[in-house]
Amino acid sequence: MKDSFKKITGLISVPWKMYKKKAPLAAFITGRIFTMFVLLYLLGFSLFALMELAPGDIVDQMMTQQLMSGMESSKASAGGSQVTANENFSEKQMENLRKEFGLDKPFYVQYAKWLNRVLFHHDLGISLVSRAPVSFLIASRIWNSVLLNLISLVFITVFSFLLGVYFSSKAGTKIDVAVTFFALFFHAFPSILLLILIQLFASVTRLFPVTAYPDFPFESSPAAFSLSYMHHVFLPLLASFFGGAGGTLRMIRSTMLDQLGLPYIFALRARGINERRVYLNHAFRNTLNPYITGSANLLASLFSGSLLLEIIFAYPGIGRLTYEAVLQQDINLVLATSMFSSALVLVGMIISDILLAFVDPRIRYGKD
Repeated sequence: MKDSFKKITGLISVPWKMYKKKAPLAAFITGRIFTMFVLLYLLGFSLFALMELAPGDIVDQMMTQQLMSGMESSKASAGGSQVTANENFSEKQMENLRKEFGLDKPFYVQYAKWLNRVLFHHDLGISLVSRAPVSFLIASRIWNSVLLNLISLVFITVFSFLLGVYFSSKAGTKIDVAVTFFALFFHAFPSILLLILIQLFASVTRLFPVTAYPDFPFESSPAAFSLSYMHHVFLPLLASFFGGAGGTLRMIRSTMLDQLGLPYIFALRARGINERRVYLNHAFRNTLNPYITGSANLLASLFSGSLLLEIIFAYPGIGRLTYEAVLQQDINLVLATSMFSSALVLVGMIISDILLAFVDPRIRYGKD
């Protein structure tokens, strides 16, 4: 058994080493893509296992909702008889529903069937609650979350670099100490509390809406929708900026200060190079490496933070859709939304690695 396993690994490792030697960057990207699919597989398996451990299932929730609606209708009707769960759902009906939804099988069998349907039939299934296609529900929400997080990422990146580079030249001054303090403060401030405080500010002042999305569709009036969207999303973006810019600004400032203390900076200044060129063409360029490496983590934190933002500000994004699906134990929708968000984050990490290789030519992924 061990000999056969060694032969199989040898057959795989030899061509892989040759491929890695000839094209180190392509081999690195291929390895990261393979790792991404392995992580997504393990994530899906874990999600199915966790949903299995949760008490009850969607059939129990349907029974409870039917019971509650029956009790309300019986109270509304004078002299109406009490409606019980057995009158709405018999044990046989519940078993048939579980069999229809596939909940009567072990979670690993359910996961295997889901993978087979997704990989070979390109079908994400149907929501167990709304009975709508999962792909339709994701498509109707995902672009809202992507747009929100991309705007946050652009604002955090631009202002963090501008402020970080500027205050690195003012190191030790009173304004530098004040900005560093506030950056650390907002970086450590609980995001959920910040979102609630900002929503209370909107509610009290009435300067901004308490929701983060217009109440009319884009197709009705694109120009009016765009203006209304910017008005609605300003406070959520402000909260996202305060939460994400603090750590990024401090990282860029500290990296710039480290670069400015290196010998090559002193050599450039001794040659009479303009101070602006020293900052922007040399020290600034070397601060891109740690930022690109950490940008994937920043994107992941933005997507995870947008869950709270979408819930508190009633923003119709993928995070809120996932939250509602978890509460309703809609396993098809939970798995699809979670896998989709995780895939976006992992793709962002691969893109950051590729950009890092192009920005810094010293990197050689072929070295062990």
